[in-house]
Amino acid sequence: MDEEQRVVRRSLIERWFPERHVYLRSNGDTRGYVLTSGRQMMMAGVACAAAAWTLVASGGFVFDIIARSQADTQVVRARAASERLNADLQARLKTAVVRMSATTGGLDEMARMVERRHAALTNVMGMFHGVDGAEAALAPSPALSATEARPVQRIVAVRMDQERLIERAGDFAQTRAERLRLAFRLAGLNPAAYGAASGSALGGPLVEASDPKALATILDVDEPFAVRIRRAADNLSEMRNLSDAAEHLPFDRPTQARTTSGFGVRFDPFNGRPAVHQGQDFAAPLNTPIYATAPGIVSFAGVRSGYGNTVEIDHGRGFKTRFAHLNAMAVQPGQRIALGQRIGAMGTTGRSTGVHLHYEVWMDGRPQNPARFFRAGDQIVQ
Repeated sequence: MDEEQRVVRRSLIERWFPERHVYLRSNGDTRGYVLTSGRQMMMAGVACAAAAWTLVASGGFVFDIIARSQADTQVVRARAASERLNADLQARLKTAVVRMSATTGGLDEMARMVERRHAALTNVMGMFHGVDGAEAALAPSPALSATEARPVQRIVAVRMDQERLIERAGDFAQTRAERLRLAFRLAGLNPAAYGAASGSALGGPLVEASDPKALATILDVDEPFAVRIRRAADNLSEMRNLSDAAEHLPFDRPTQARTTSGFGVRFDPFNGRPAVHQGQDFAAPLNTPIYATAPGIVSFAGVRSGYGNTVEIDHGRGFKTRFAHLNAMAVQPGQRIALGQRIGAMGTTGRSTGVHLHYEVWMDGRPQNPARFFRAGDQIVQ
């Protein structure tokens, strides 16, 4: 039975890959080459592997383009909705002002509302302290001159500016959160796993005020204004969570040197056979400084088989980075490392054909494509 199976298998191979003879003629000389069934099968296998890798790489590129496009579309839609809402609120505000201006009592009530809103708005704006660009984006409009505007006009101007500020605060936080979500998706990560709010960004007694009515009571403001404060706080909370997570992930580059071999299948430089390359290579002169791509703790610093002088850093959350073929190491196991700290110098130790850095990113015990993390870092700093 085994002999029959071998005969059938051999006949199928000969049917699909019959022996072929190739003749090449050059300058009157004719040379013949025999393509055996085995060689044809090997060539077909290499072609299929190359085609599969091309499809995978193209798919990743298309995914990145689609992710960027979807994120940009969401941001544009959010801004358009915000502008429509702001225009509607301003129209309603002007109508309310006309009605309330008819009596002194109406003006007094509006002044008290403006004061209460100002206190709540101050609380919200304090949450943006330290956020890059927030101070300029959320600056209030200049107050009207007392000599050029009546009291009611100044009150109206302040209230309308309050409407603009709270809307702008929500949009600012939402836009930043969208940019960070896109960066996480570019790195192949689920932003929802890193941006889940652990509590309200408002803090204090407002943590429990998830209901707009309760929040309006605590802040002593009208409910629509409380809803917008909640929206700004939620967006800011997600933005801060994503930003804090991003600061501890390897989104930076270990060196600004030119990149060479990338992540994926390539031909091994020593034996010429297809092999999986689990990192990204950088080429530069000997002893080019190498820097940590995220804060963490050095989990290994020594010699690894094939890698030569190697430094490994544990960044927490299941992330680890590896720096191989170093000529010198500037850190010790157990040492706490900051982002951008020099950890060694480029070399050619271990299984290496020349001076370069072999850099790897690992997540939960699996190698990741470092190029995706570089693209995420570029998105964050835009």
